[in-house]
Amino acid sequence: MSFTLFADARLALARDSLAGLSTGDALGERYAPPATAVVPGDDALDPWAGPSGAAILPPAPWAWTDDTEMACSVVAELAASGTIDRDRLALAFAERCDARRGYGAGAMLILRLIRTGTPWPVAAASAFDGQGSCGNGAAMRVGPLGAYFADSTARAAAQARASAEVTHAHPEGIAGAVAVAVAAALAARARLDGHRPAPARLLAGVAAALDAGTEVHRGLHRGIGLLGRPLPRVVAALGNGARVTAQDTVAFTLWVAANHLDDYPAAIRACVRAGGDVDTTAAIAGAVVAAYTGVGTPGGVPDAWLAAREPLPAWLP
Repeated sequence: MSFTLFADARLALARDSLAGLSTGDALGERYAPPATAVVPGDDALDPWAGPSGAAILPPAPWAWTDDTEMACSVVAELAASGTIDRDRLALAFAERCDARRGYGAGAMLILRLIRTGTPWPVAAASAFDGQGSCGNGAAMRVGPLGAYFADSTARAAAQARASAEVTHAHPEGIAGAVAVAVAAALAARARLDGHRPAPARLLAGVAAALDAGTEVHRGLHRGIGLLGRPLPRVVAALGNGARVTAQDTVAFTLWVAANHLDDYPAAIRACVRAGGDVDTTAAIAGAVVAAYTGVGTPGGVPDAWLAAREPLPAWLP
């Protein structure tokens, strides 16, 4: 089905995805203490470990991290102009950066350079001895952008690339952002179509949008072969974000989203049980799933969870 979305419909989809991203980020952060290794399937870190599977969740409020702060800047840019202007987005990231939100050292350096006048292409390319960052930071913030462009996966991919390039010059970092955006676009499109795609079809659709030479692309194909496999095996093969790279984060999160596209709580539970960089994996998977389910719907972001999440920034339109 071919269609074109009006601006208010685009923003509604992006906001639902942002709700899923920010809630997953904030809840996931409560299960991701720094430098703590988590064994997949450890019920001590499972929010559904109460009697009879009842959820035992942390007390509110749940504070969000840099994942949400940067995603809000992406949504604000789309709300203002309907497209990604890399110069404006780079400056917004730099000026709104709050070190207390858990930014990594590499991101802090890049944003500091931009804030003090270094052009973003130079700042981004300077990371990691000139290799550029292959971290999962560009992927963690881009889900709402994909939902915004639900009517065109090609445009979602192009805009995701633009949003990534201001901080991530490495091909894997960019590929991670493109993959998440395309997944969110496909999820939002499926919501509008009224038809949930099979997990293998969703992952294959995302892989088709990527350069076949990237590890992110190869990881997605491994993920297709792991559909139906137990979570510990999937983590062993795809990662769980513990290395904070796109390569060990994106394929896993999209495997989770594809498997739990109509069940937001189940997607977040899988991320928590997998361990690793839980706030970011839950943010990415949550953004994609919420693009399909919405908020406060059966299988969607629970209203109580959204209420427990810290309010989003006052500057967000």
